[in-house]
Amino acid sequence: MRRVVVRRPGGWDRLELEETPSAPGADGDVRVAVSACGVNFADVAVRLGLYASAKEYVGWPITPGFDFAGTVVEGGGGWAPGDRVFGVTRFGGYASEVIVPPGQLLATPDGWSDERAAAFPTVHLTAWYALHELGAARPGQTALVHSAAGGVGTALLHLCRHAGVQAVGVVRGEHKVASVEAAGAIAIDKGAGSLWPAVDAAADGFDLVFDANGIETVAGGLARLKPRGRLVVYGSATMLKRGSGRISWPSLAWRWLRRPRIDPMELTTDNRSVLGFNLSFLFAEAELLQRAMATLLGLDLPEPPIQTYPLDRVADAHRDLESGTTVGKLVLLP
Repeated sequence: MRRVVVRRPGGWDRLELEETPSAPGADGDVRVAVSACGVNFADVAVRLGLYASAKEYVGWPITPGFDFAGTVVEGGGGWAPGDRVFGVTRFGGYASEVIVPPGQLLATPDGWSDERAAAFPTVHLTAWYALHELGAARPGQTALVHSAAGGVGTALLHLCRHAGVQAVGVVRGEHKVASVEAAGAIAIDKGAGSLWPAVDAAADGFDLVFDANGIETVAGGLARLKPRGRLVVYGSATMLKRGSGRISWPSLAWRWLRRPRIDPMELTTDNRSVLGFNLSFLFAEAELLQRAMATLLGLDLPEPPIQTYPLDRVADAHRDLESGTTVGKLVLLP
């Protein structure tokens, strides 16, 4: 099998492609020949050594990757060789072969390419959990979605529309505006002017704010929550300096010192909530994940824009993702 390995944290050059014998699986596990694997911003944090659950569950060396699609080659748990499947794995997805428990697989829907299937699980599970499990979204509410043209952001916009929630999507770059508007949301290009005046003009406060930026926008989003509003944080991309592929420790330390302080007394007085989560810690919640996927597949969500890369161009995929210029989802092709 071929897989991407990161032996120690660092830049794009740490993403090494290697050939290795296939690993043995445990009884009942399913072996899948992978045709496509999703790329997520969390994979960047894994490569940089900043992803807590990667240290807890794997350590070094590590193969990044959470979602994949392909064909069963060794069955188990009701799956048979030849079945087209897609699913999730807690790391190890950047490979031509994965071995997972049968409960982490789903049948690839008719008419879906493997690229679309691999692009689906992580971003949609993240969006669903943020919107429904933590956000408790209700029809008629208003949501502010940062990074709205990315994988999770795009999924959030479409799920908001299904839930009857009016979304305002924030992007950087005029080329991203159309994707936000196509999802039925109000688009704000923060590269075209000051962010918060544009946000205030779009809505008189928000019931829900979804933030993967961290220090750049958390305080501003919290200040614009209505009473009983919820701010859901699922990333901290602005802790990193974009475009370098490496960690600038002085810059990271400065950003760390500038991170917003949340005062629980103020939250109580203002009747607001701040919630955070990390999808990789939810793998033990098999019933929840299966229920979420069943719900998501029943919504007939549109296919996002997908940009593909051969597995040996994984560094290019990370470079492009970190640039902040991509729209939709990036997928590797083993």
